[in-house]
Amino acid sequence: MKFLHIADIHLGASPDANMPWGPEREKEIWTSFQNIITICNEEEVELLLIAGDLFHRQPLMRELKEVNYILGKLVTAQVVLMAGNHDYIGTRSYYQEFDWNERVHMFLTDKMGKVEFTEVGAEVYGFSYYNRDITEPLYDGVKPEKNEKFHILLAHGGDEKNIPMNRKKLLDSGFDYIALGHIHKPEIISNHMAYSGSLEPTDKNDLGERGYILGEINREASGEITTVIRFIPSSIRTYKRINLSVDQETTNGSLLDQAKEAIHTGGANNIYTFNIQGVRDETMHFDREALIKIGNVLEAEDQSVPDYDFDALYRENADNMIGMFIQRIRENAKQDEVARKALYYGIEALLGSKN
Repeated sequence: MKFLHIADIHLGASPDANMPWGPEREKEIWTSFQNIITICNEEEVELLLIAGDLFHRQPLMRELKEVNYILGKLVTAQVVLMAGNHDYIGTRSYYQEFDWNERVHMFLTDKMGKVEFTEVGAEVYGFSYYNRDITEPLYDGVKPEKNEKFHILLAHGGDEKNIPMNRKKLLDSGFDYIALGHIHKPEIISNHMAYSGSLEPTDKNDLGERGYILGEINREASGEITTVIRFIPSSIRTYKRINLSVDQETTNGSLLDQAKEAIHTGGANNIYTFNIQGVRDETMHFDREALIKIGNVLEAEDQSVPDYDFDALYRENADNMIGMFIQRIRENAKQDEVARKALYYGIEALLGSKN
């Protein structure tokens, strides 16, 4: 039996709404979800598992109709989904009364239930969030019924505010696969349990590839059930954090060229945060605004330090605060990286106040 596992799609989210590419990001989240339907049909997937947060918030009726239409394009797959902490089933949630097409099966209560699929010999367990925050470890002790079917669990959470999870207990629970949601970074814990991660990155902290889990559960001739999964990147864009290295010879022009090359190498469609690092000429001030204008750049942070001649500074300021600061740092700190940065940043601040 072949399945595809996604989570944290966050339809309706507007990443980087204040940036020039913001309007496209909202559309791309929908496009990425539509692409999953195409993949399911091409791979002849039998189950599409959606482990929570299909929407970024409680969905509007028109949004549910749109999703229902999209899911109606599935040829082979049945769909099982749950509401997560973002799209939890509130008192006025349209989820409660929505008439899904016959391929879609949603957990509509906050109690553990299951959906059976006799054609593929599988049953999927799960429940939906009815509150944004759930602090009880509700998946502890969950076990499937003892029968000959394949057993799958949909589960959303994994931190102290959203259903804390004991991974060992879950792995020992007897499920053939546990489809996890809530954590946006994909993580294959074992062939029997994984976070698919978000389908698209939704902010600058969602670094790296995003996509879906494709898997198969089979019964061998010996009767043993085996599960094999793999993560497949599929997001339209990724967020990248790039360190730009500088030294005493670096100019604004050479820094700009370095950033342009990083974008060319990493892909112009992706979204960047630049960190300027190293020791610069003490008279140099880098133009961060120029860096932001060269592409999809969210921010440029200057973490470089000026190349001060501390011996000369100490001789010139031995009788004032600057000299005292240099002496204190040198006397009380081993010259490791932290102490060195403290010396640079402290001197920069003191010289700034002096000017």
